[in-house]
Amino acid sequence: MSGKKRLEIEMNWFTDIQFASRWYFWMFLIFIPLIVWYIWGRKIHNPDLKISTTQPFAAVMPSARVWLRHSTFILRLLALTAFIIALARPQSTRSGQDITIEGIDIVMAMDISGSMLAEDFKPNRLESAKQVASEFIDGRPEDRIGLVIFSGESFTQCPLTTDHAFIKNLFPEIKSGMIDDGTSIGMGLSNAVNRLRNSEAKSKVIILLTDGVNNMGSIAPLTAAEIAKLFGIRVYTIGVGKEGTAPYPFQTPFGVRYDQIEVKIDEALLKEISDLTGGQYFRATSENSLREIYREIDMMEKSKINITEFRKPTEEFLPFAILGLLILLLDLALRFTVFKSLP
Repeated sequence: MSGKKRLEIEMNWFTDIQFASRWYFWMFLIFIPLIVWYIWGRKIHNPDLKISTTQPFAAVMPSARVWLRHSTFILRLLALTAFIIALARPQSTRSGQDITIEGIDIVMAMDISGSMLAEDFKPNRLESAKQVASEFIDGRPEDRIGLVIFSGESFTQCPLTTDHAFIKNLFPEIKSGMIDDGTSIGMGLSNAVNRLRNSEAKSKVIILLTDGVNNMGSIAPLTAAEIAKLFGIRVYTIGVGKEGTAPYPFQTPFGVRYDQIEVKIDEALLKEISDLTGGQYFRATSENSLREIYREIDMMEKSKINITEFRKPTEEFLPFAILGLLILLLDLALRFTVFKSLP
C-alpha cells in the first residue's frame, strides 16, 4: 500500500465571471440608432394637434396603458441586451487546488521490559512513553503508523495503518509482563524492519525506544540495523531514563517496596544504530524531554505535499439566451393584446 493520497479542495464555484467573446459588446452601439429611430418614428406617426386650451381635458387622467406605452420598446432593448450577453459567452470560473499528499510510514518499536516500570518518569517510564507516543500519532494524520513491542522477544501489536484511533486504543492494553522479560533490541528492530520492508512510501522510519542493554534475542541489534539500511529505513533511537539511579517498585509480601536501581542504557549501541541508518539518537531524562524528542522527530520527518492550482471555466450563456427569449415572448404578448390599439 502506498503512502500517497489525493485530495481535491474546491475553493469557489463562482469566483468571477469572464466573457470568452467580449467583442460582441460592441453590438450595444446599435442601441443609439434604435432609440433615435423610435423617438423619430413616434413623431412621424403621432402628429401634434394644436388647440387653444387643454383646460377641458385637465380632469382626464391617462390610463395605465398610456403610461406603459413605451414598455414594449424597453422590453425589446432588454431582450437584445440578454442576447448580446449570451453571444459574449459568459463563463463562471471554478477554482481550487489539487493536493497530493505523500505520507510517511512509521513503525514505533517500544520496550516493555520490567525496567520500564521505573518511576523516574511519572507514573513510570512505560506509561509516559505511551502517552507521548499517543500525542505524536495525533500530529501525523496523513501517515501510516504501526506499533511493535519487545522485551525478551518481540511481536507486532499493530501493523501499518491510517486508523490512528485503533492504535491509540491498544495502548491501555500494553503492559510490562505481556511477554518474557529481558531486552531484545535486535528482535524489536528486526520486527519493525519486517513491517516496513515492502512499503512504497517516500520515507520509512522506525522510532525505537528502550531503557536498557540488549541481553536477549537471536538477532544482533547491528545486524537488524544493517537490514534496515538495506531497505532504506531510517531508525531514530531513544534512550529513556535519568542519569544515575531510578526508583523501582518491588512487590513484597508486605506491599510495594522501592529500591534505587542503576540506569543502564547502551547509548553507544543506540547511537551506532541511528548513525548507520541515517537517523539520530536521543536521550530522554523526563517526560517533557521525551515530548521534545518526538516533536523534533516530527519536524524532521514531514510529509510531502504538492499543491496545483486549477481554474475550470463553465459556459453560462444559456440562462441569458432563455431570458432574452422570454422577454421577447412577453413583448409580443403585450403588443398583440394589451397594447394592440396603441400606436
